[in-house]
Amino acid sequence: MAQLPILQFEEKIIETVEKNQVVVIIGETGSGKSTQLSQMLHRRGYTKSGIIGVTQPRRVAAVSVARRVAEELGVQLGEEVGYAIRFEDRTSERTRIKYLTDGVLLRESLSDPELGQYSVIILDEAHERSLNTDILMGLMKRLIRMRSSNLKVLITSATLDGDKVSKFFFDCPLLTVPGKLYPVEILYSNERPKSYLESCLKTAIDIHTKEPEGDVLIFMTGQDDIEKLVSKLEEKVYNLEEGSCMDAVVLPLHGSLPPELQVRVFSRPPPNCRRFIAATNIAETSLTVDGVVYVIDSGYVKQRQYNPSTGMYSLDVVQISKVQANQRAGRAGRTRPGKCYRLYTSMDYQEDLLDVTVPEIQRSSLAGSVLYLKSLDLPDIDILRFDFLDPPTSESLEDALKQLYLIDAIDENGSITKIGQTMAELPLEPSLSRTLIEANEYGCISHALTVAAMLSAETTLLPGRRKNADKKRKHRPVDPPDGSGWGDHIQLLQIFELWDQENYDVNWCKDRDLQVRGMLFVKDVRKQLCQIMQKIAKGSLDVWTSRNQKESRAEYWNLRKALCVGYANQLAERMIHHNGYRTLSFKPQVVQVHPSSVMKPDEDGKFADYVVYHELITTSRPFMRNVCAVQVEWVMPILNKVKNLNVNKLSGGSADLTSEPMEGNVKDSLKKEDGGTTPTLDGHDNKIQAARERFLARKGKK
Repeated sequence: MAQLPILQFEEKIIETVEKNQVVVIIGETGSGKSTQLSQMLHRRGYTKSGIIGVTQPRRVAAVSVARRVAEELGVQLGEEVGYAIRFEDRTSERTRIKYLTDGVLLRESLSDPELGQYSVIILDEAHERSLNTDILMGLMKRLIRMRSSNLKVLITSATLDGDKVSKFFFDCPLLTVPGKLYPVEILYSNERPKSYLESCLKTAIDIHTKEPEGDVLIFMTGQDDIEKLVSKLEEKVYNLEEGSCMDAVVLPLHGSLPPELQVRVFSRPPPNCRRFIAATNIAETSLTVDGVVYVIDSGYVKQRQYNPSTGMYSLDVVQISKVQANQRAGRAGRTRPGKCYRLYTSMDYQEDLLDVTVPEIQRSSLAGSVLYLKSLDLPDIDILRFDFLDPPTSESLEDALKQLYLIDAIDENGSITKIGQTMAELPLEPSLSRTLIEANEYGCISHALTVAAMLSAETTLLPGRRKNADKKRKHRPVDPPDGSGWGDHIQLLQIFELWDQENYDVNWCKDRDLQVRGMLFVKDVRKQLCQIMQKIAKGSLDVWTSRNQKESRAEYWNLRKALCVGYANQLAERMIHHNGYRTLSFKPQVVQVHPSSVMKPDEDGKFADYVVYHELITTSRPFMRNVCAVQVEWVMPILNKVKNLNVNKLSGGSADLTSEPMEGNVKDSLKKEDGGTTPTLDGHDNKIQAARERFLARKGKK
């Protein structure tokens, strides 16, 4: 292995860390920062006084980097070097270097606010600006002022605005480590392609037939597009004239891929064989694939964006930023001079692409994050004025506070309740945490645990919702249960109960075209949630499903009551003489039940007057996904709470927001928005809006 650039700066890095509590390190792509920084500090004795914790925004990265470091140190993964991600912990008492997701570190700080087990905390890949990393930066700033021991904090990134972060951390030192080992030639398209998938396919074949050996990394937007490209590319390569070019293997890479398939991209190809790797933006920085010489950049990324004024998520394919474009290009220069084929024009790059990616904190629902901050129960934290590197809009924070109030996580004065404290202990989104607590009161905790686990699956589980069903199947898959007419949550429960009765036979899943890996994941998650709830209830719960038990409509009834409480902020009322529902958010709108739902009308042909939903999302139109019918009498207490909201009291601070608006006159800017992404609060607002308008105008012409 070639010596990584960061190793040349080891003395300078260690000297700076020794003299300062916080250091920002800008390590360019290929510098080796993710794998080598922890080892440097380990060599210099920092693991004698505590663990070196390295956070990653993505689960896949935490696992793969930990595996790589364990190999380099010649130790078994899970011993001296380990990792911790949601629902999986491979560490031990011997662990000295620990890779973990930023969300796991946040959860650890609930039980240990000072993070006393750590001597060093490295926030890696900070340029991705994940929601949890941004919150961690605010907490680290507070912690280093309060913790008596000598905690070291390193903020590392490939393309972060280092000066901005340095100022945030009291003008701490900023080090820059070069990383690009070889030059990369940038090749632009003459015009935007009508189909970036077809353009990726053509460019990949051109490289394969005309360019020397070297692997090809293709950046796509998501699992569906990756699977389409892999299928078409395999077919094209197979049909090439024998002997006209070298062999090729086509591999997908995305977050939903099983670990055993993810590992394939890190294995060397056979002799005289080129690898094509079709990946999401997970390969921009989180994972490094050796052997890549050619990069094909579609110019797009799939991004979830939350609009607090509507309570709605949209899953949009959007243009990448210049930072992301440069990160993608850098992947081609790791082992020798490379080429990056950008499927957009140089003018697109200069004029349409934002300079930096909009931080996740400015395009996400903040309910879970605000619950976490409230659960710390620190008197000096006012949620609406928490010290963020880039503050979210006041509307986003107010929306989160309202959500938490409606599900009893905070009281009318903004103080966290006992229910809220319990919710924070569960590694689930607030609605599911609240449902479990209520289900325990109603005696249907076993059912609720199953539903929570099923909704926590990393991939789509059910047949009919996946496009890659086995085409060679001779027999039609067995139809899944129908949810007893009450909706999707009950259907998910019934599916798991039937599988439970079959002793978790994977063939039973295959016969019904259920996602086997996802179902096994659900089984494991349910077991862990059971253990957590047993601990919370001090071992008094009967949480295991009894096999061969007949359907209990009484327990299903109670489960729906619990769901109504848990999803109090995700409630919809059926419109009279209309096929849709009016969501009872703070700006009501008409939405429809997603076509995949199993919710059916009753004996009189009427749909439920009220439903709760797991997610509200915009695709071709606004849809509610995972819907469950609830009773009118359960809804009335929720409607009464909506009438008595006072967001100033909920924030936990004494300031009057109406007299002292947040930076950037956020409320005025939101009024100008026509929906979609939440505006940012810095000087990029006008440029973002202009670029967005150009992109939408061009999209409308197609």
